[in-house]
Amino acid sequence: MTEKRSKTTKPAFGRQPGDLSPRERLERTIRVDHAGEFGAVRIYEGQYAVLKDTEAADTLKHMKEQEEVHREKFEELLASRRVRPTLLGPLWHVAGYALGAGTAMLGKEAAMACTEAVEEVIDAHYQQQLDALGEDEAELKETISKFREEEIEHRDIAREQGADEAPGYELLTSAVKAGSKMAIWLSSRI
Repeated sequence: MTEKRSKTTKPAFGRQPGDLSPRERLERTIRVDHAGEFGAVRIYEGQYAVLKDTEAADTLKHMKEQEEVHREKFEELLASRRVRPTLLGPLWHVAGYALGAGTAMLGKEAAMACTEAVEEVIDAHYQQQLDALGEDEAELKETISKFREEEIEHRDIAREQGADEAPGYELLTSAVKAGSKMAIWLSSRI
């Protein structure tokens, strides 16, 4: 009679082929977070360029300034932890600005729908990272936790500013969420 292994039984071996080492996981975390904050700054720059003479200008400027602080912190972490940035930076430079300006051209509500969608994805992404990071990364966890709170603030502001009134709200937010998830996946690896 053959013995079957339970689904909960852990293999007798350490890391399995394809598993990331702790260093590789850390590199991916810092790389993708830097790319995301870089992209967020570009989105807000695009939105601000279109809506700078509207009542949304101060709100967009506030959110952009917070994203700039986030980006700068991850730039410091790239250097101090000796992590290479994503090779997709030039793409995110153009795509982020285009997404921000393009949604803003549809109106303030569409810009806010874009913000809401991006920040929902980032909220979940940051929470996954917080759950995966060990206690040996307390400072990084604290940084991510603080930035996550600010991203949630941006999402809530976008909702208060009428995100759900955007033309094609469901389609727009679904597309932005899908694009954000793809950008996360790509940036962590490339």
